[in-house]
Amino acid sequence: MALPEQSSIGAFLAAHPHVDGVEAFVFDIAGAPKGKWLARDKALTIDAKGLPIPLSVFAQDAWGCDVADAGLAFGTGDPDGLGFPVVGRFALMPWLDGHRAQAFLALCDGTGAPAAADPRGALEAIVARYAARGLTPVVAVELEFYLYRLEDGVPVPPDGSRQASWLRNDTLSTSALAAYQGLIDAIMAAARDVGIPADGVISEAGPGQFELNILHRADAVAMADDAMLMRRIVRGLAHKHGFGATFMAKPYGEASGSGMHIHASLNDGDGMNVLADPATGAPADMLFHAVAGLVAAMPETMLAFAPNANSFRRFRPDAHAPVSAGWGHDDRSAAIRVIDGSKAGGGAKATRIEHRISGADANAYLALGAMLGAMLQGITDGQMPPPPQDPLNPGAGEPLPVEWGAAIARFAGSGKAAEMFGQRLVDIVVACKRQDRAAFLSHIDRFEYDTYLPLL
Repeated sequence: MALPEQSSIGAFLAAHPHVDGVEAFVFDIAGAPKGKWLARDKALTIDAKGLPIPLSVFAQDAWGCDVADAGLAFGTGDPDGLGFPVVGRFALMPWLDGHRAQAFLALCDGTGAPAAADPRGALEAIVARYAARGLTPVVAVELEFYLYRLEDGVPVPPDGSRQASWLRNDTLSTSALAAYQGLIDAIMAAARDVGIPADGVISEAGPGQFELNILHRADAVAMADDAMLMRRIVRGLAHKHGFGATFMAKPYGEASGSGMHIHASLNDGDGMNVLADPATGAPADMLFHAVAGLVAAMPETMLAFAPNANSFRRFRPDAHAPVSAGWGHDDRSAAIRVIDGSKAGGGAKATRIEHRISGADANAYLALGAMLGAMLQGITDGQMPPPPQDPLNPGAGEPLPVEWGAAIARFAGSGKAAEMFGQRLVDIVVACKRQDRAAFLSHIDRFEYDTYLPLL
């Protein structure tokens, strides 16, 4: 990436004279991009003036309808915030025909501070608390998704072999990668252009399921940006190549779910990982304090990792989606996996925590915020976690609220979540998800009729 052209939208447009329009957007609570299409001349003004966008964009349900209980759209005059471009994130949009570029925005309120309803601003505040301690989170993300085709409005595997697909496990299949080489190459190229350090793709277990690995960054906000922008790239380019792409947590009941695993370590001012013993690379006490915080907060903050109705279809025993707030040493069946760099190779830099609860459908700012916020709470309290779970008998730890209504209720009443995100953002998220859930509860599907009409 040429850094001079990324210093401002003006510099980017000067380097790309063929661009005649810009899509300027933010990500809402559900993770959907919301914004405006601007003519080139109008886009040149947003470096200095910003772009007015209603703050109520962060108080919409999954269908884009205003959420009255969030208190942003009604009874307030529905005021605007100002969106300013995030430097380094300008890029062309190869999934659209024509000469169009994108400008990703951060939304500020009337005082110039990050909007209280914006999860990105909340994550920035959490990272700032680490900085006040002289610490920098180093994070990486593994993001899973499915390619599909539609038949009668229902997703099916992209190769069309629906019946055989459920019996096949494509984990690490190089043939599956080769079958979609054109699309995968386009995704990786677009990621590079927008500054995402994606360093690998693997085929996952499900039919048409893949995982993108995003290389670790000493910038948690940028990593959350990476995850959100990557979802946009994948969906856009898949459509151009004749497929659908979804980050639903469980698009098929019969196949593997899609997660967003988050890896984290902590560096001090000298770039040393404080979660590891500097001499041996083995986990230090601070790592276990962080694990204690994660275990304690996870039941209350489940909604940050599983925000949607479909999210909870992922959680079941023996499915690599843990149902209890436990942890283990290099244990992929646990919610929290502790990776020992002295054993795994890589020494102290490789010692880290892997958080394995979040679905690919989560808002990355909320998911990273809940993880890093809980780690900081644990470090502040200085407690040690309960014993690790037995891999032969997983399930240690407090049961997680693996039902949507219960997760919403726990998040709504969580002092830990309010400390991480601020009570205002917690209330907005809860209001949005309650409205989503009410709509789902009012809908009766065909399976329910087929079950109960003959029976009752």
